[in-house]
Amino acid sequence: MTRIAIDAMGGDFAPSEIVKGAVWAASDYKVPIELVGQIDKIQEVLDEIAKKGITSNRGGYFIKNIKVDLSKLDIKLTQADEVIEMGEAPGVAIRKKKKSSIVLAVDAVAKGSSDAVVAAGSTGAAMASSLFGLGRIKGVERPAIAATLPTKKDPVILIDAGANSSSTPEMLKQFALMGAMFAKNVYNRETPKVGVLNIGEEEEKGNQLVKDTYKLLKENAEGFAFVGNIEGKELFQGDVDVVVCEGFVGNVALKTIEGCSMMLFKLIQQEFKTDLVSKIVGLLAKPFMKRIYKRINYEEFGGALLLGVKGITVISHGRSSSYAIKNAVRVAKEAVESGVNKKIAELVS
Repeated sequence: MTRIAIDAMGGDFAPSEIVKGAVWAASDYKVPIELVGQIDKIQEVLDEIAKKGITSNRGGYFIKNIKVDLSKLDIKLTQADEVIEMGEAPGVAIRKKKKSSIVLAVDAVAKGSSDAVVAAGSTGAAMASSLFGLGRIKGVERPAIAATLPTKKDPVILIDAGANSSSTPEMLKQFALMGAMFAKNVYNRETPKVGVLNIGEEEEKGNQLVKDTYKLLKENAEGFAFVGNIEGKELFQGDVDVVVCEGFVGNVALKTIEGCSMMLFKLIQQEFKTDLVSKIVGLLAKPFMKRIYKRINYEEFGGALLLGVKGITVISHGRSSSYAIKNAVRVAKEAVESGVNKKIAELVS
């Protein structure tokens, strides 16, 4: 049975929200969990769950008292004496803090006691630990972060979402292959449609990187259907399954999308409070707003998969709530059981 190792000390709300999300996932998905961190602090949260259950800000509204029976769950605790903080240089930190929670969580996967790792702390530390602890899949030049975004139809995978600030056309071709395998094996897209994020649809548009990438993918669309360039405004139409870009562009796009969506909802909430009529309309619209928020909320997707390493690493948002962590565990479980790494290895070797 798939066991998921979780860095219990990483994230803005660790260990409370991380442990609660892990327990929630263990209960809902019947998956064994290995919580890695300071056991005394983890145990305090487990004791609180045993007494009060789990209270979650799920999808922008509160769900109280999710009851779980800890005695029926398979939860392993692993002591980690150190924590890598957000401001630390990842490469230096993982070498200096070999007993940190993220390093030991990745080590659990490397040694086989767990099958995947979920981390909501420093993205750089999670990437560095995974790269050095698990190693690259043979033939993969650079791992890439595959982030799932909502659209009007089915979710789209944006790759690379921040692992590599600069890339070559050959690297972007590999990202396309890995993203397509993710879409095919985890999201069941039979022949994934892949596009290149660009400033225009025409083949001659963009800088040299995207022009050369376009040519490579057009000539070597193995395992997917190449559909050409995709403009930013088309990301949410749902007409493609995978959008490829270098990590700098992908990360800027990801954070801009997140900021815009949060601003939009805040503005709508403010408008529903301006006068009596607005408040009445707001109350009537509340069920519809909840459904829309659920569709666009990043917590529904749990986290982004680091593709290209010899193991499954899911990187969650630093502000992850228990609900986001629960869904990150689901993503990790699905990635392990789909065999996506094996499919990537077969394509790039």
